Amino acid sequence: MPTFENGAVSIHYEEAGTGYPLLLIPGGGLNATIAHLTESSPFDPMTAFKDDYRCITMDLRNANGGQSAGPLEIDRPWDAYADDQLGLMDHLGIDRFLVLGFCIGGPFIWNLLRRAPDRIVAAVLAQPSGFDAEHPDLFYQNNIEGWGPPLCERRPDITMEAVDAFLTKMYRDREDFVFTVNRDFVRACETPILVLPDDIPPHPYAVAMESAMLAPNAQVSLFPWKQPEERIPLAVRHIRSFLAAHQPLAS
Repeated sequence: MPTFENGAVSIHYEEAGTGYPLLLIPGGGLNATIAHLTESSPFDPMTAFKDDYRCITMDLRNANGGQSAGPLEIDRPWDAYADDQLGLMDHLGIDRFLVLGFCIGGPFIWNLLRRAPDRIVAAVLAQPSGFDAEHPDLFYQNNIEGWGPPLCERRPDITMEAVDAFLTKMYRDREDFVFTVNRDFVRACETPILVLPDDIPPHPYAVAMESAMLAPNAQVSLFPWKQPEERIPLAVRHIRSFLAAHQPLAS
């Protein structure tokens, strides 16, 4: 895998295919990696879309099992990840692009739409994560147990105190709803959106559907789209037609 260096940050990324740029954001929370995208997602988007798009994906900064690394930016966790995503696209000479994200990719996409609205042509949010009032501390607890300790073990420069502060800022002191933006932002967002809801605590159905109802140019896939497995190709077909409909025509 090639590496993109940006100061103290090192991002490992992968590309496949040719065509209009499509940024693919893996699921897996703070342990999101390229391997998770291609091996553990409901479908492998690199394989599904490489014949039509220039597919680009990356290991999340400091994901256990990945090869990207950098400091914990405690005061701006979500924006630090957006810096990496936008910085990689800059590195590759890409201005405007499509984006598809799983799980944590949902909040990441909303933050990209906030940070760089003119660069995101259209976005697909598959099984997006969000705030569930019935499990209000789910993401903090999952990461303080499953992400922080292994990270500190391999990175002696990072302490559990820093991890706690980072996760507190990210998941406790956050915008409600989709973590990175509020409902007023979603209501005003004109970017075409396709939402593929899930219905488990980390991917609350209510949040996915509310975001789709609020966003003025949103569509929703069939639900459930992952079970039975025979439905997944239908969802992929919907994604393909959505991306094709919004891909800018070659000049």
